[in-house]
Amino acid sequence: MAYADPVDRLMRAALTSDEAFVATLNDLMENDLRISVRDLSEHCGIAQSSLYKIINGKRSPNLSTLREIVKALRQFYHAGDEKFIGLIAARPVLESVEERLADVDGRPLKVREYPVYTMEDAIVAAVRAEREGAIAIVCAPIVSSIIEQLVHVPVTTIIPRESVQRAIELAARKAWI
Repeated sequence: MAYADPVDRLMRAALTSDEAFVATLNDLMENDLRISVRDLSEHCGIAQSSLYKIINGKRSPNLSTLREIVKALRQFYHAGDEKFIGLIAARPVLESVEERLADVDGRPLKVREYPVYTMEDAIVAAVRAEREGAIAIVCAPIVSSIIEQLVHVPVTTIIPRESVQRAIELAARKAWI
């Protein structure tokens, strides 16, 4: 389950060619964000004339310019986002979660779900959650140690208590059938 993050698309395009970078940047500005060169210039601190040259293929962006463009685009994509906890789990686990808003010490906090099916999906979802602004991640114990090494936000694990005993009993019943 791959997720086509717009900023990741831009970075891949930049590594492919100047033409791919320009095409992707134009697409993001015109179709996704609906911002002008002036808007981008104001957010990234790069002169409009320099951005026009890049967008028209008259100049290749240097590394620092690319960094500023990426940083500005991330701000555009995450404008208005609230702080949230990323919950990474299989669909059945996510369906058992009743609350999408947690009250922690009197402060409301959103819970954003990331359904996954494989360990690889969980790793990708964790990186994506951090990029999208998660302040912490909750995931299964089997991937938590890997995810802790990849992200720079706190990671906690789902430790089922009652359901473990029920699962053991169900497994025993199935084995006895």
